[in-house]
Amino acid sequence: MAEGSMPLRNPAGHRGLRQNLTSLIASLTRFVESRVKLAASESKAGFRHLVMALVCAVGALVLSLLGFVYLMVFAIVGIAHLLGVSWIWVALVVALIHFAIALVCLMVARGTLKHPIFSDTTSVLKEDTEWLKNLDQTKRR
Repeated sequence: MAEGSMPLRNPAGHRGLRQNLTSLIASLTRFVESRVKLAASESKAGFRHLVMALVCAVGALVLSLLGFVYLMVFAIVGIAHLLGVSWIWVALVVALIHFAIALVCLMVARGTLKHPIFSDTTSVLKEDTEWLKNLDQTKRR
């Protein structure tokens, strides 16, 4: 029943180490290349979506500003008609109100910018810098 020893089978297909490494590198290269192509095509599609969203947002902003201008013109003419005064004076009052609101917004923004934004990060980085300086001095001794 003993027919002889079973021949050793090389699971890699009877090739040597160099051929197996070449095959592995080629397979990895094909794998990475396919993933890069996929990422490139998805990034192109993502870029198109981003550009389309940006164009729509800019369009919405422009149309909103035009709508606001038309609304202000309507309000100015309507108030001037109701009060029986020239629309120029009503437009001046509306403009002054807008400038006053803009000034308040600027003052609020300036007040918020007086506080440091990354105070914790800055203090930690200063501590790290001091520690590194002290570390350099202790090594020289």
